[in-house]
Amino acid sequence: MNRRAGLLALFAGAFCIASSAIWVRLSELGPVATAFWRVALALPLLWAWASAMSLAAHAQAGRRFRWPLAAAGACFAGDLALWHGSIVLTSVANATLLANFAPIFVTLAVWLVYSRRPSTRFVVALAVALAGTVVLVGASMGSAAGAPSSGRMPAADGSMRLVGDALGIGTAMFYAAYQLFVSRVRGSVSTASVMAWSSLACAAILLPIAVASGEALLPSTLHGWAILAGLALTSHVAGQSLIAYAIAHLTPTLASVGLLLQPVVAAAFAWLVLGERVGALQVAGGTIVLMGIWLATRADRPVRD
Repeated sequence: MNRRAGLLALFAGAFCIASSAIWVRLSELGPVATAFWRVALALPLLWAWASAMSLAAHAQAGRRFRWPLAAAGACFAGDLALWHGSIVLTSVANATLLANFAPIFVTLAVWLVYSRRPSTRFVVALAVALAGTVVLVGASMGSAAGAPSSGRMPAADGSMRLVGDALGIGTAMFYAAYQLFVSRVRGSVSTASVMAWSSLACAAILLPIAVASGEALLPSTLHGWAILAGLALTSHVAGQSLIAYAIAHLTPTLASVGLLLQPVVAAAFAWLVLGERVGALQVAGGTIVLMGIWLATRADRPVRD
């Protein structure tokens, strides 16, 4: 029963964070400043939630698990910062695709660090889901893998594209590490405390990066603040909290593969909200991703609740 609840929470969390691109697209600020406010505006709610559940337990979690919680926040900050850098330096298609390779690194880490070798059925499921992601992202971007992003990078500057691709891979590695750190503490720390402490570390790291980026730090209108608040509530408070809850009831490998639902939902949001065209290849890619996720739920060994 807890595994089923974990899967439902995971898919709901993926649904919430899939809206991130829409909020970022609508934001008045640059991508790094937007990422900082995504976390910073969520902090008061997360800390109120953790304190209301048990102030003593929340404080104890911060003392006892300060380093893995801080590491989770640092990894999430690295994920956001590298992702935005990747978008600038390489094609959006490459950045999006490489950022969704986190399940590969989670599976490798679980195998090498925890000596838990994935089953052949799970590897096949992972390959199917990733193949669907390749089809979906490639069709969504409608461009060759090496095309420049938004005209911000010279087409001939192949070295910068390679740097951007490396940042995309780094994004996936940071998000994989974030999931593993959260998985490490979720058996002993509540979802609220995990989110509150890790988000505090994340915001503390993102603020100087946002300042150094030279982007404007404050929106100029109430509408701009409303966009940031919407991003904080849907993507961070709701989305990441649901994912943190799910990680307590699922293996890290299954949770990571399940999050590949995100690009599928993101494509649907882009169609519904931004009017972006959805073609047959996107539908096929999304269907393949869903098939891979379903196969992964069948192949992955359930954890003891």
